[in-house]
Amino acid sequence: MLFRSTPINTTPLELLTAQVDSEQFSLPTGAHVFSRGATANAIYAVKRGIVELEGPDSERICYRPGELFSYQDIVWRRGTHRSDAVARTPVEILHLDRLRFLNLLHNHPTLAVLLIAQQHDRLREQRSSGTCVY
Repeated sequence: MLFRSTPINTTPLELLTAQVDSEQFSLPTGAHVFSRGATANAIYAVKRGIVELEGPDSERICYRPGELFSYQDIVWRRGTHRSDAVARTPVEILHLDRLRFLNLLHNHPTLAVLLIAQQHDRLREQRSSGTCVY
């Protein structure tokens, strides 16, 4: 068999956790995960807690356990973060560098579909409330 199949019930967080090169770290409430304008060289996943991204026009989106963020910056942007990412509660976060994430997408194309679905949910949340939902 040339390709290894991904179980249907595998989550994005499980895929990131399974990567040997992923790093886990903890931050207290109020700490910055990254700042607007910083080099975007990794994807992040929330294992525990809530991370809020605040964009240049003060739009706010919260990410909860199991959700990935910053993939938009490393895939579609010019190499910098367009938002500030702040821990709104104590958080545990997984970090995977850009090249390893792109390799993960190549090896598990269903991850792209899951991320598109997550982005769709985020846009719907933002449109319906205009605020960060905890």
